[in-house]
Amino acid sequence: MRRAFSRNSRIFVAGHRGLVGSAIMRRLKAEGYVNLLTADREQLDLRNQADVNSWFRDHRPEIVFLVAGTVGGILANSTRPAEFIYDNLLIHATTVHAAYLYGVQKLMYLGSSCIYPRACSQPIKEEYLLTGPLEPTNEPYAVAKIAGIKLCQSYREQYGCRFVSVIPTNLYGPNDNFDLDSSHVLPALIRKVHEAKLAGQKEVVVWGTGTPRREFLHVDDLADCCLFLMHHYDGSLPLNVGTGTDLTIYELVDRIRKIVYPEVEIVLDAEKPDGMPRKLLDIHRLEELGWRFKISLDEGIAATYQWFMEHQEKATKPPDSNATTLHATQHRVSR
Repeated sequence: MRRAFSRNSRIFVAGHRGLVGSAIMRRLKAEGYVNLLTADREQLDLRNQADVNSWFRDHRPEIVFLVAGTVGGILANSTRPAEFIYDNLLIHATTVHAAYLYGVQKLMYLGSSCIYPRACSQPIKEEYLLTGPLEPTNEPYAVAKIAGIKLCQSYREQYGCRFVSVIPTNLYGPNDNFDLDSSHVLPALIRKVHEAKLAGQKEVVVWGTGTPRREFLHVDDLADCCLFLMHHYDGSLPLNVGTGTDLTIYELVDRIRKIVYPEVEIVLDAEKPDGMPRKLLDIHRLEELGWRFKISLDEGIAATYQWFMEHQEKATKPPDSNATTLHATQHRVSR
């Protein structure tokens, strides 16, 4: 397979300020890529097809990492379902269509492991997509993500576009969202245990029964994998990306407790929702291509907590409610 792009290619990271986008930017810069197109949240609305078309016409990206979107945990999904489906459907549709119209050489779309049926056999194979009902607590978001994958497959089939999709497991790391009303489980737990430490509390309350099992991948490993797959994968089937191992939510918070505040006790609030019982991805197809994660969970939690401590004002601020409003700029990165 020919390499998808060179260090001089014009590369657009849609959603460069988020958890995944910022990690991809760090990786591209570290590898010496010099034409990085990014978008500030001021003028270009990724939900507006005319504006997106105009931006693609003016900047002519050759490579696109489509990682922009509205994201959040169980609470955010439950209270803002219209935003989650509306924003994400439009962001995916406008960007994919503009990539087709203006001759993007290759586009990578990032899905989410929440797209799989709630009662999937474990570990979850890529072919299990659309074989059963979704988890109700994140169904609108999952529907939008499934639509994004089908968009890429449809544009491949009808127009021959080199559009590929990957399905990462639960992610965490620098630039994560630690707002308790909208964050995912790992950053939320880090903040809750940290605040219990500051207050000298003896207990920290965790949502749910603690029994659901989850798999976690450090976002820098995902960024490494995305660059690897851009050069080594060109299939129409979405590809799972994860570690191949999982643990219970109780085991997760216990690991966080040991790193952040060993003296605190964990109290489970079983009246709160659990979400899917288990989400462990089958990654044998990824491993056959030759990629494997490098950052262990304990190492990743410790590094993420350190980042949180150094960026608390930014990390604890609620995400911009109009986070999909973007202004395009271009950066040249010195080698």
